[in-house]
Amino acid sequence: MNAFAWDWSFALSCLPELLAGLKLTLIATLFGSLIAAVLGLVMCLLKIARIPVVSSIMSFWIQLVRGTPLLIQLYLVFYVAPTWGLTFPALATGIFAIGLYYGAYAAEIYRAGIEDLPVGQWEAALTLGLPLRRVWFGVVLPQAVRAVLPMLANMVIAMFKETALLSSITIMEMLAAGKAIGSIHFRYVEPLTMVGMLYFVISYASARAIRTMEAPRAGN
Repeated sequence: MNAFAWDWSFALSCLPELLAGLKLTLIATLFGSLIAAVLGLVMCLLKIARIPVVSSIMSFWIQLVRGTPLLIQLYLVFYVAPTWGLTFPALATGIFAIGLYYGAYAAEIYRAGIEDLPVGQWEAALTLGLPLRRVWFGVVLPQAVRAVLPMLANMVIAMFKETALLSSITIMEMLAAGKAIGSIHFRYVEPLTMVGMLYFVISYASARAIRTMEAPRAGN
């Protein structure tokens, strides 16, 4: 049989394993996104709070994380951290690493949203005598987060595709499942093509959903 010819029966037989890998991919994306959203907000607030030393350290940390490849960070967390006594299951390690990596990007997205708010919003809230905590959590952050939701959603799509790197730390996500099928059967065309199509379909559907989020804002 020609190894480059498409075999529908073989392709369909690959689907259960690929869907199992997709499940891990979606789990990593979901929990990685939650970690990134929370950590990103914390890092953003610490950076813009202008607290001596803390703000500088946080600014450097964000640049360090964004300036180094995710693959290297995965290797450090999975292979190096255990030598320091920090050992966690592979999936938990991968989710934390990818959440930390994209948390740095989320921090900059939040910062852009906060800085884009009109100065009058701050002045009006402070003129009314609202406590600073109320100003942040009742006025500033709700508007800033709402404004950057499409950018955060795009970040999640990027994370979804980057989960393919989790195969480097033994996680059998979707790409790893496709490669495993190919190595067992010596046929890579069907499994890898189907992996690519699954990534595309989910990413495209997500992108369309983001456009519907942006449409009301454009109308305003």
